[in-house]
Amino acid sequence: MRCCSQAAFNQICQSSARRPGQGRTTTFVERTEGAGVEIAKRIVKRSAIMHADEGSHWDALHAGWLTRRINHSEAYSTIEGCTNQAESFFSRLRRMVRGQHHYVSPQYLHQYAAHAAWLEDHRELDNGALAYRALGLALGHKVSRNWKGYWQRRCVTLFTAHQGKNVL
Repeated sequence: MRCCSQAAFNQICQSSARRPGQGRTTTFVERTEGAGVEIAKRIVKRSAIMHADEGSHWDALHAGWLTRRINHSEAYSTIEGCTNQAESFFSRLRRMVRGQHHYVSPQYLHQYAAHAAWLEDHRELDNGALAYRALGLALGHKVSRNWKGYWQRRCVTLFTAHQGKNVL
């Protein structure tokens, strides 16, 4: 588990869990990094090996799992532990927000994180295969109540704010 807390995310934190080589990356939006301990208690099998950084809130992981820790002030990867996969995911998420989106509303952060996780899980595929897969998934699902009209919301707000005068 690892948290990414920055002004760009309005102090909302993210925890990520992934089993190497199997399953999918699962994302959670929480206000603190320490909330990841409770998430782990709910979803991570006790037979798993946990990797965490030196944050004191991760000490609770030792009670239920074989836990390998890494102190980033000493090293980023050792035989004892490594959080490079989670760090890589968060680095890509931060670059996605800064470089492509420039801003992510807290209301939609979980969906942007899920998108970044999907890209991370499928990063070996070329852009054409990703587009084909995304289009197939989109066409195979019902209309999203969360995203329906997403782009039009700004237009409706501007129209209403200017007393019915279309400013676009």
